[in-house]
Amino acid sequence: MLSLGIIGWIIIGGLAGWIASKIMKTDAQQGLLLNIVLGIIGGFIGGWILSLFDVDVKGFGLILSFITCLIGACLLIWIVSMIRGRSRSHV
Repeated sequence: MLSLGIIGWIIIGGLAGWIASKIMKTDAQQGLLLNIVLGIIGGFIGGWILSLFDVDVKGFGLILSFITCLIGACLLIWIVSMIRGRSRSHV
């Protein structure tokens, strides 16, 4: 997945982050930059999770890289929403 280069990471990350924010219904709260960051970090999270199951994302190309970023970004949005919800309930 690292072979995509920085431009590839930004494009795939931005698209995956944007779609993840649509799926998780947080798009109105986020801008383009946050969507890109979510997608890129989501790619690392998704890649790490898949590596635990001995799945080599690099060997499957662009489609699996995108799906990995998308799932990782959704997971990241869910984790952040759980932390935010928990911190607001204690105030």
